[in-house]
Amino acid sequence: MLRLTLIRLLQGIPVLLVVVTITFFLVRAAPGGPFDAERSLPPEVLENLEQRYNLGAPPCRQYLDYLGGLLRGDLGPSFRYPNRSVNELIATGFPITLELALYAILVAVIIGVLAGLLAAVRRGTWLDHLPMGLAMTGICLPSFLLGPLLVLVFGIALEWLPVSGWGYAPGDKILPSITLGAAYAAYIARLTRGGMLEVLGQDYIVTARAKGLSMPVVLMRHALRGGLAPVVAFLGPAIAGLLTGSFVVETIFQIPGLGRFYVQAAFNRDYTMILGTTILLSALVILFNIVADLLGAWMNPRLRHGRGTA
Repeated sequence: MLRLTLIRLLQGIPVLLVVVTITFFLVRAAPGGPFDAERSLPPEVLENLEQRYNLGAPPCRQYLDYLGGLLRGDLGPSFRYPNRSVNELIATGFPITLELALYAILVAVIIGVLAGLLAAVRRGTWLDHLPMGLAMTGICLPSFLLGPLLVLVFGIALEWLPVSGWGYAPGDKILPSITLGAAYAAYIARLTRGGMLEVLGQDYIVTARAKGLSMPVVLMRHALRGGLAPVVAFLGPAIAGLLTGSFVVETIFQIPGLGRFYVQAAFNRDYTMILGTTILLSALVILFNIVADLLGAWMNPRLRHGRGTA
């Protein structure tokens, strides 16, 4: 396990460096600049701004300077928020985005695993077809459509839940979490069903049933660990996808997360904010994929004891 951990971490470093390099030069290659929206700035003011933010240096020099700051944990100053650093802005919005992602993955796991187990145990019946049909609907229904539908039904028509904000009312986290987690619940349901069907057909499961063990006991003691292995492998990319894909949901429900800074940075050509957010999200994608690999190896005895390939 330690060897696998070190290998995955070492593989993640060059990937992150490639992301930083590509993003750095792409944002500077895009038309416009961070101060183009300013109304008729005098040349001397524009020159002072470029000098302050090191925009007058050659691109390669700017890149090396940025890497130096990045190694110290400094993501640089924001171009559009005076006297505020990218670190401060991320520290303001990221906890809310992370909280939303965790609620969404909790919704996805609970709904998806229960639906997949039910479909696998009742294979071929309406209790199989109905959850899988709903799962397919959840996969096909995008969040920018599901969110407004939930708002119309539960927020406006029934007036059961708040339709915007975050942390101001007891139920204001329910609709955003369901909107963001619905598609992932659908994927988890299908993965759970497929994994459980494969495990339930194994000889040791048939033997356990022949010994008189009830289905709940067989599921809990013998089938779940192997049947949920595909779900565990999916959780890493899923959490990373929830973090990077929450911007639409944050916009629909007016959630003050990291998404608003990222979207505004893209419109305002705030180079350092775009870079800082991209680096953070890329690092989280790598991290959660590593965690998923380690959990998958832990659930596979051959990998855990070094008899399989990493």
